[in-house]
Amino acid sequence: MDCRVVSVSGPDGAQMREVAQGLAEALGFALVDEEIIVHAAAEGGVDPDVVADVERRRSFLERAMTNFAAGSDLSAYSYSGVGGGTRGHLDSAVGPGEQGLRGLIQTAIEESADRGDVVIVAHAASHALAARADVLRVLVTASDTTRRERVASAQELSEKDAARAVEQSDTARSDYLKRFYGEKSELSTHYDVVVNTDRLVPAEAVSLIVTAAGR
Repeated sequence: MDCRVVSVSGPDGAQMREVAQGLAEALGFALVDEEIIVHAAAEGGVDPDVVADVERRRSFLERAMTNFAAGSDLSAYSYSGVGGGTRGHLDSAVGPGEQGLRGLIQTAIEESADRGDVVIVAHAASHALAARADVLRVLVTASDTTRRERVASAQELSEKDAARAVEQSDTARSDYLKRFYGEKSELSTHYDVVVNTDRLVPAEAVSLIVTAAGR
């Protein structure tokens, strides 16, 4: 196929971003990742952290406690509840709401795809763009053992803590797909290309994907 957009998805520890970076360079495409969050936040008038938290399923209370632990002045924030005003990035979480923020994220993904010649990383872009014929949907994966080892090394975690981090990340990712796209489980058929980086290094994975992209 001759695609204008490649969406790259994958769990933590699978080297998704390394593959996406190499793919953008090989294709001469722009790499779009955090731009999705920033654009959605700007459109919704909320802090980018709030948009990111929707994807990670962090609650208002958890965000408040995180700021409290970090020594932030919580008097700058208010939780007005339904019908009240908003003030500060914590309270903005009750503004557009999760479904509203999901819509903003999807719009940002679609606008990025409309520009063409882009590699879009994460944010469930493969699901958001599933109906488009000019998109190559890629899943980068690896075994749980490999992923835990990589996370432990990258974040300097113990084996136990790395296993916990991978499990929590997988749960949040699965939950996001279920809540916003109605997918009970992630399937290989949701993607056009699936690469396993247990043995393939990112450069080898990139080579396979470039061939599939018809470039």
